[in-house]
Amino acid sequence: MTRRIIILLAVLTFFTAISPFKAQAYDQSSETSATFAAPQVTPSPIVKQDNRAAILRSYLEQYNSPLADHAETFIKESDANNIDWKMVAAISGVESTFGAAIPPYSYNAWGYNVYGTNVRRFASWDDGITVVSTDLRQIYMNQRGATNIYQIGATYAASPTWASRVQGYMDDIDQYATRVDKPTLSISF
Repeated sequence: MTRRIIILLAVLTFFTAISPFKAQAYDQSSETSATFAAPQVTPSPIVKQDNRAAILRSYLEQYNSPLADHAETFIKESDANNIDWKMVAAISGVESTFGAAIPPYSYNAWGYNVYGTNVRRFASWDDGITVVSTDLRQIYMNQRGATNIYQIGATYAASPTWASRVQGYMDDIDQYATRVDKPTLSISF
């Protein structure tokens, strides 16, 4: 009896191996598995966070500047006018120690149109940032053709060292940004 079972199992195995139904079932299962294959995942691009406003705010806070709370306006206006994001803040550093020494009630940290007894007053810090940024682009760059701070300085300020001092603050902000924008690594476990 055991021999009959073994022969019967061998015959069934043989027919099962050559059966067209098995091939068809195999084909269907391979098609099905292809359908359930993991979808191709395209990695998303790495988006670097724009930290310029936070960096500028922190930089201005070192000077106890009243402009620190307006760092986002500096960035927004520099982008809107396609100018270096550090320039208008750097001009305020040269002209008023970042807003610390201004004509009374003027919100004019840039010495903009301040000469003799004439004082240009702005409605707010944000207004001053907006006007100075826009005028640097439209008047000094577009109309007068300036392409750098030295060319702007030729007509913006009377001092022959003005542009190099503004550039010095721009470079200082750059160096500050490099120091504070790097992630720190823990040395402990």
